[in-house]
Amino acid sequence: MIKTMLFDLDGTIVDTNELIIQTFLHVLKGHVPPDFSREQIIPHMGTPLDYQMRLFTGRDDVDEFTAAYRSYNRDKHDELVKEFPHVKEVIERLHRHGVRMGVVTTKIRETTERALKMFGLAPYMDTLVTIDDVKHPKPHPEPVLIAMEQLGADPATTMMVGDSPADIQSGNAAGAVSVAVAWSLKGEDALRQFEPKHIIYDMRDLYPFAGLERDSVEKT
Repeated sequence: MIKTMLFDLDGTIVDTNELIIQTFLHVLKGHVPPDFSREQIIPHMGTPLDYQMRLFTGRDDVDEFTAAYRSYNRDKHDELVKEFPHVKEVIERLHRHGVRMGVVTTKIRETTERALKMFGLAPYMDTLVTIDDVKHPKPHPEPVLIAMEQLGADPATTMMVGDSPADIQSGNAAGAVSVAVAWSLKGEDALRQFEPKHIIYDMRDLYPFAGLERDSVEKT
């Protein structure tokens, strides 16, 4: 039975997809070819921001671009970020039943905390591991290993849930049970290539892994 669940943030438990895409398009306008579009951005979402900026611009020094990205991202955050269906109800119920949870993300801590607070998810997270907390971000196993260490978790009873190849690779390399979410913009087929242990189609699909019935209604 699963006792610990670690979640990626963007595109997994918080719908920041449009925020990310619109921020890239705004910041990179005039610095990338005119036909640069969301289709070029989506496959790389979930990897560190500086890596993406170097890839898209072809430059080594991307500090100016990352600073502009974070500024625009902050300004547009509350306007463009949305909830995914059933996320809060699932996380609340898992918490009530003793499942320990955390977020493992390539975002900075500031915007990670902002999104979690915005949707009332922060109280349920026992650890946050952000890009600020690691030397080697996902797909390296370090972020997942740090989260498990902080929670005293056994990899065999820990899930790493995410929407990108980096989440699956990091979870697998750390010995955790990797779970891909089918609502990823990358598409289910793209994620299957990285061999997640499970694929879920709805947040409520997590219940059985924690020994809970998916469709039961609990008295509060």
